[in-house]
Amino acid sequence: MEAPLLYTVDLFGTAIFAVSGVLLAGRLKMDPFGVIVLASVTAIGGGTIRDLSLGATPVFWIKDTTYIWVILVTCLLTMLVVRRPKRIAWWVLPVCDAIGLAAFVGIGVEKSLIYQSSGLIAIIMGVITGCGGGIIRDVLAREVPMVLRSEVYATACIIGGAFQTSALSFGFSRSEAFLSCVISVLVIRLAAIRWHLSLPTFAIHK
Repeated sequence: MEAPLLYTVDLFGTAIFAVSGVLLAGRLKMDPFGVIVLASVTAIGGGTIRDLSLGATPVFWIKDTTYIWVILVTCLLTMLVVRRPKRIAWWVLPVCDAIGLAAFVGIGVEKSLIYQSSGLIAIIMGVITGCGGGIIRDVLAREVPMVLRSEVYATACIIGGAFQTSALSFGFSRSEAFLSCVISVLVIRLAAIRWHLSLPTFAIHK
């Protein structure tokens, strides 16, 4: 996948995840500093864990501060646009999260393959990139992370990463492989949101 296009998608995903952080912060009635913190960890948390795991230093947002500016501008615009007495529909936050998730999984897989050749590790890094920020966000918001619920969330990331690595092994271009990942993750997540799809739960009965 061409670097300029990947960079653009990365910034787009950063903005989308920042929006989801702002919306959650607004629902919890946080102050502006809390909004920025929640938006930031959501947008760059997963990528930070990925880069540290891969030894990609300095971490991407330290090397390129454009990510920080994107987060700050997104926070400001979102806080100005989404205000009372407007009510935010229940589906806005999960849909924003799904879009960011799909983009970040593909980016995580792509960047992992630049640093190492294992498809399995690439899939794991894709999951970390997509889910890491959301986990930190939910923990700070004192909520059970979506990845730990019975919702189809991490499973969508794994399937998307598998599509991407498989497409590359079958000779598809990096752009086509990336697109297959994004579309599959997004379709699965949106279907799970729309029809409340979930995985079977594990329970030990007394």
